[in-house]
Amino acid sequence: MSDVMLRAVTKAKVRFDGWTRGRSGDRGQTAVEYLGIIVVVVAIVIAITGTDIGNTIKNAITTKIATLTK
Repeated sequence: MSDVMLRAVTKAKVRFDGWTRGRSGDRGQTAVEYLGIIVVVVAIVIAITGTDIGNTIKNAITTKIATLTK
C-alpha cells in the first residue's frame, strides 16, 4: 500500500471511530422528536373529531360497555 493510500485509510478510520463514539453518547429524546410526536397525535385527534369516524368509534365503545354492564 502506498503512503498516500495508507494516510487516507488511516484518516477515514479515525473519522469513523470519532463519529461512532460520539453517536453512542446520544441518550433520550430531543425536543424535535417530542414535537414530531405531538404533531402526529394532534393530526390523529383532528382526523377523529373532524370526521364521522369519531362518532363511529364512540358508538362502538359505548355499545360494548353497555353489553358488558348488563
